[in-house]
Amino acid sequence: MSSDNGNRIIIISPNARDADAFPSTTTTTTTTITTTTVTSSDNPSPSPSPPPSAAPVPLSWPPDGKLSLEWIQHIMSALEWSSRNLPPSAFPSVFPVPVFDALILSASKILHKEPNCLQIKTLDSDSTVVVVGDLHGQLHDLLFLLKDTGFPAQNRIFVFNGDYVDRGAWGLETFLVLLAWKVFMPHRVYLLRGNHESKYCTSVYGFEKEVLTKYGDKGKHVYRKCLGCFEGLPLASIIAERVYTAHGGLFRSIPVTPSKRSKGKKNRRISLNPEPNSLCLGSLEELSKARRSVLDPPWEGLNLIPGDVLWSDPSMIPGLSPNKERGIGLLWGPDCTEEFLKKFKLKLIIRSHEGPDAREKRPGLAGMDEGYTIDHDVESGKLITLFSAPDYPQFQKFGFDVGESRVWNFICLLHC
Repeated sequence: MSSDNGNRIIIISPNARDADAFPSTTTTTTTTITTTTVTSSDNPSPSPSPPPSAAPVPLSWPPDGKLSLEWIQHIMSALEWSSRNLPPSAFPSVFPVPVFDALILSASKILHKEPNCLQIKTLDSDSTVVVVGDLHGQLHDLLFLLKDTGFPAQNRIFVFNGDYVDRGAWGLETFLVLLAWKVFMPHRVYLLRGNHESKYCTSVYGFEKEVLTKYGDKGKHVYRKCLGCFEGLPLASIIAERVYTAHGGLFRSIPVTPSKRSKGKKNRRISLNPEPNSLCLGSLEELSKARRSVLDPPWEGLNLIPGDVLWSDPSMIPGLSPNKERGIGLLWGPDCTEEFLKKFKLKLIIRSHEGPDAREKRPGLAGMDEGYTIDHDVESGKLITLFSAPDYPQFQKFGFDVGESRVWNFICLLHC
């Protein structure tokens, strides 16, 4: 089936306890996208392998610098074992600094060369694209998800939608696993930036402290390298010319007007039109030209598009407006979703950025207890918010069962 015949989307919900509690349903919209909900009983999870009885041999970088599937699997096994059996301060005995340096350098070289908005093409009718939402340091959720969906492969592409670190205890391990897969399969694994891949968020929400605890006197070095890598993460992707993905979502156009200048090119400058009623949606061309290599996306000035893409939220109120709750980014209504989809001939927007705690404060929008929400259902398609960390503390706060009936959530685009 080609993309002209539509995409099939499977959404795995993190709060489905059994088939009776959350039955499978299928709906078809005028966009020809079919949405199916599948429970854990439909996809039984593989039994986790027992941890090794002794500590794993410290990881070493391949002499030729070429990663293999065996090496990737060894990393995942070693990090899972150490997360359950070793104190954080023993982390260098499993993942030595030279191995970290080699991995972060290899990944950064790849990421910094990628465009702001990735154009992800599918090879054939058997291709599958798996989109994953916020992970927030939930290493075991990530490993579980990879085992269940199947590892990245020639016909299985993964798009991770940001927020790999902070809040959870294993942000570093989560990010390193993803970087390893990126280096091994750079055209089958795509890592987008989330708002937590920044200096401000990581210094407030735990990742900086996590790194310093795990690497001790080398912690500042490791943290700086991670920040440099964050700067290279792309902002968005378009899958099969039909699906737009970004962590926060849509973004504004940046209208600029020449200001009076003195003689000489050095004094030539442009100034931003400050009128709030001038807000309008930006173009993919503007997105492609934004400067993403910043530690913290600015909330004022001319380089606002990165902050919009990473921090914005949908609303049920029409139009574009400043996101006063967050102090950065935008709020956009269903009319903006329709305009964006129609203008760029898209069928679906997938964004993340909001877990159950955030949605608790958002009147008019559905809660995140199912791991995803369909926020806008308009003539041209849908807007979906996706959250992929069922071990996230707020899920437990709200009483969601993530124990034996554990399930996980992602979006799988088939036949793109």
